Amino acid sequence: MKVAVLGGGPAGLYFAISMKLRDSAHDITVVERNRPDDTFGWGVVLSAETLDNLHKNDPVSAVWIRRYFAYWDDIAVIHKGVRTVSTGHGFCGIGRKRLLLLLQRRARELGINLVFETEAPDPGPYMETHDLVVAADGLNSRSRAAFAEVFKPDIDVRKCKFVWLGTHQKFDDAFTFIFEETEHGWVWAHAYQFDPDTATFIVECSQETWDKFGFGDMTKEESIAACEKIFAKHLGGHPLVSNANHLRGSAWLNFPRVLCERWSHKNLALMGDAAASAHFSIGSGTKLALESAVALADYVHSEPTLAAAFDKYESARRTEVLKLQSAARNSLEWFEEVERYLHLDPVQFNYSLLTRSQRISHENLRLRDPEWLGDAEAWFHRRSGSAGNVRRAPMFAPFQLRELKLKNRVVVSPMAQYKAIDGCPTDWHFSHYAERAKGGAGLVYIEMTCVSPEGRITPGCPGFYAPEHEVAWKRLVDFVHRETEAKICAQVGHSGPKGSTQLGWEEGDAPLAEGNWPVMSVSDVPWSPRNQVPRAMTRADMDMVREQFVASAEMAERSGFDMLEIHAAHGYLLSSFITPLTNRRTDEYGGSLENRIRYPLEIFHAIRAVWPVEKPISVRISANDWVGDEGVTPADAVEIARMLQAAGVDICDVSAGQTTIEARPVYGRMFQTPFSDRIRNETGMATMAVGNIYEPDHVNSILMAGRADLVCLARPHLSDPYWMLHAAVTLNDREVKWPDPYLRGRDQMYRLAERNATMGLKV
Repeated sequence: MKVAVLGGGPAGLYFAISMKLRDSAHDITVVERNRPDDTFGWGVVLSAETLDNLHKNDPVSAVWIRRYFAYWDDIAVIHKGVRTVSTGHGFCGIGRKRLLLLLQRRARELGINLVFETEAPDPGPYMETHDLVVAADGLNSRSRAAFAEVFKPDIDVRKCKFVWLGTHQKFDDAFTFIFEETEHGWVWAHAYQFDPDTATFIVECSQETWDKFGFGDMTKEESIAACEKIFAKHLGGHPLVSNANHLRGSAWLNFPRVLCERWSHKNLALMGDAAASAHFSIGSGTKLALESAVALADYVHSEPTLAAAFDKYESARRTEVLKLQSAARNSLEWFEEVERYLHLDPVQFNYSLLTRSQRISHENLRLRDPEWLGDAEAWFHRRSGSAGNVRRAPMFAPFQLRELKLKNRVVVSPMAQYKAIDGCPTDWHFSHYAERAKGGAGLVYIEMTCVSPEGRITPGCPGFYAPEHEVAWKRLVDFVHRETEAKICAQVGHSGPKGSTQLGWEEGDAPLAEGNWPVMSVSDVPWSPRNQVPRAMTRADMDMVREQFVASAEMAERSGFDMLEIHAAHGYLLSSFITPLTNRRTDEYGGSLENRIRYPLEIFHAIRAVWPVEKPISVRISANDWVGDEGVTPADAVEIARMLQAAGVDICDVSAGQTTIEARPVYGRMFQTPFSDRIRNETGMATMAVGNIYEPDHVNSILMAGRADLVCLARPHLSDPYWMLHAAVTLNDREVKWPDPYLRGRDQMYRLAERNATMGLKV
């Protein structure tokens, strides 16, 4: 084949090498706009796994590269003057210029034609004269731009400003993150050694801080001098150096996240940053480029046609690229919002940084550095009020709200059962909630319990409005208090426009086939075109419903519940006031966010007046309507939480969505936790995290990073009422209390876990 590679960076050079190794008869030319020893950047980072893959592909160049690698195992985080070091991370770095020179040498040795100082603004001519053209021309790919209508690139220019510098100061003992507070805001550095004499030193800050410094009006020399002053105590008298050919503050960049819908067109394929970029904070850009180079070279030789090779290249590589891009996005967003976390204790801040991409979990950190993690867990327990030097996972730490004391941080989230009869809980409810209370969680919620018959979601929803309801709930609460260490919370709510609908295992949120009752809402906006149009509430309606909430709270107190939650999420009545998607009022309860939350706050104040002062009250909110700026946004959720906090709400139960059929949520592991994280760390309010949390690792990572104070699991508790007890076995924690009649089962589980561990099996 006659092959043209446009771009002489690591991706282009390594693809050319990989092609030539598979068939020495290929005629390959690499076209590079810069000189052979030009480079923009200092060092690159690779993992041991990537090095092994390179060795399998080309042992010759792999040996050369290994010879120049700098290795380190530690990460150091300098924050609030404290240097925290953890180990077991396994990095290696090499100078970008050195890597390019080695790959150029290998390419020449294999007979590849290298053409430098040559522009290739249009891939068209090459596509006509070559069998295969690979565009590895970087973030600002001209080839990608030439066929933008085909590749359909999504280029997201991110918030922070950064500049890529170098220094002869030694950072050879650890990959180092440095955070410095200045008169203009926080500035931070990513520093790592890549040869015996030189380290990469990337300086980063928010746009606001950058503007206040006036970096945009500085010369390159003035900009570097300002950075040297900021990090003087970490540089040991060594200067910072730039190799960028920029004269003014434009040496600073905003990172562009690139993802293309397609990676190929006719005989042209995109590779490396031209196809997809990964933020430098996880050091995977070069890894992606080199591994994509190997993959495409393989498929060109294994598939019957070039089109088939391109199809396999895209399908096989896209999954890995998206996975790394997701991790990179999490990491870059953490740095974009890092000022949210800088108030944290250095221990928790370090943990938050290490787990920012979600590629490193709690137990993975234990494998890397058990001593450091054990010390961090002990810090978490001391902060939680545990006596002594407790070295247990964070999920086992106590938590207190007012006078309510929980044995641990795991919550059985509210889950509708649809088994009530005329609003009265049945034996089903007793059995269901009693089992979960025996299961070891610190706090157990009952499902949303409605304040009136017409406030029910479905005919199967329970209530707090008739004497027989109180009798049934009190029977359950008494059992929980008598037989378990769990506390129990009542969630009260009114269905609003989502009322008079079918049972959960029928057609959700759809009107009843017959026997519908009238519904009301903040405005006459139906839940869907199929649902009935609700009556817009009058002041008299609002007064009536407020008193129903109060009466329900009083019943919950007489029943003995330890905590109360007001449901103001998911499109139900109080949620319909908060979201502008349904609130169309023109009075003092509509319009601004302050007006829209006025009625939910009235409900809260009325309940707080009758609810015992020693018992906490939570409010559940939908922190994102998932419809862009038209609905409630995560930024709005922070302001909602501030108003709840100012009113005296003890903790915010942070859910999201279910407020409109137009919602387009983005699902994934712990997908709603970022909303809890933002509220907790921007307002200081205690929060509960919910949403696709199902492993002990999830719970411990959320707590240890300070993303929530309590962690709620719903579906895992549906499939396993004893989830918490079984998690303790998985973590080999022997201090969780089991019900006395179940002790023999406990002992057997621990014995089996020990046996399986010796055999390398999971519990």
